[in-house]
Amino acid sequence: MNQNLVDSHCHLDMLDLSALALDSIEQVIKTAGDNSVSHMLCVAVNLEDWPGMMAIVERFPNVYASVGVHPNEREGKDPTVAELVELARHPKVVAIGETGLDYYYHKDDTEWQRERFRRHIAAARQCKKPIIVHSRDAKEDVIRVLQQENAAEVGGVMHCFVDDWTTAEQAINMNFYISFSGIVTFRTALALKEVAKQTPLEWMLVETDSPYLAPVPHRGKTNQPAYTRNVAEHIAELRGLPLENISFATTANFFKLFKVQQ
Repeated sequence: MNQNLVDSHCHLDMLDLSALALDSIEQVIKTAGDNSVSHMLCVAVNLEDWPGMMAIVERFPNVYASVGVHPNEREGKDPTVAELVELARHPKVVAIGETGLDYYYHKDDTEWQRERFRRHIAAARQCKKPIIVHSRDAKEDVIRVLQQENAAEVGGVMHCFVDDWTTAEQAINMNFYISFSGIVTFRTALALKEVAKQTPLEWMLVETDSPYLAPVPHRGKTNQPAYTRNVAEHIAELRGLPLENISFATTANFFKLFKVQQ
């Protein structure tokens, strides 16, 4: 059985190497490999930093990328559908995003987020690549927009999932995988732990969202792809399964969703 893991969502270009006591991105990749994390997806949050991010991604055959603008990024370039589709032609780009809705900081002025979200979905459907969805305090609208824009046509992943089982089930019904981050290891995340128990293995992914949200026992420190193992181990413990079962399922799911060769 395959024991390798995939970090389905990280931000290698944002890592503080000194905080990790590492000298280079090469060491980050090696440390991940030493912890059975064989591949990773480096996710874009804006277009201004995308060329620098891609310069990192292009150095490693086991690292893939996305293109998109995070819902909290309001000051930079707001892409058109055509621009996203064009950038997605890069052979390393396997997804559109991260996109979605985040009402935590924008409770009253949110229509611009929904409009941008719709553009990302349209781009994904045009280039036939899955969507990486960020959702914070906006689960009803996220599901509604995905349904209205026929996002099920390409599917994708609900990244860093923190919502309830009803939302997870609605997403799965639209061909979206549920990805668990270090949050699932937090002592207070009782409801999320229940979702991790209920989510079918064939619809599960694991991630770090590094440099953010380091899992227990690294909570409060800078996160890195190597810690994907801690997330997977915790889910295995919750479900009473060997780690290999989680590794095999989530790795197979990653390669199936993002259509890359293992």
